[in-house]
Amino acid sequence: MVCAVHKEVSLMTEPNVQQAVPFFMVSSMEASLRFYVEGLGFTRTNQWIVASKIRWCWLQLGGAAMMLQEYRPDSPLRNEHLGKGVSVCFQCRDAIAIYHETRGRGLEPRRPFVGNGLWVTSFTDPDGYKLEFESPTTVPEETIYEENAPGA
Repeated sequence: MVCAVHKEVSLMTEPNVQQAVPFFMVSSMEASLRFYVEGLGFTRTNQWIVASKIRWCWLQLGGAAMMLQEYRPDSPLRNEHLGKGVSVCFQCRDAIAIYHETRGRGLEPRRPFVGNGLWVTSFTDPDGYKLEFESPTTVPEETIYEENAPGA
């Protein structure tokens, strides 16, 4: 006997897993939204509100997404070092454009450098989560971006 549901799933040509979405617990939703929405340019596409306060939200930036949820005020984990050891790498067309755009919005990203054949500019969010925006390049490894350099 063949299960109809399993047969239907096995006939699909698209991969079953569609997207991985980082889910960060944060200590202050307000601070995190300033960083992600106002600074990085994410759009809040969904949210969960309790007592007029955003407790959880889904953020979107191009084809990337992430979720944030604020710890409850009585959570014993609220004061832990949340972002320790966590890094998310966003693959993009132009990491240097991300560097300039976010500086224009008041953030202070790390100066882009070339590592593993990629321009990389990175940020640390208010809870210590590390975010890296990377784009392919043929520029030599370990090159550090200079804004006033020819071709920059």
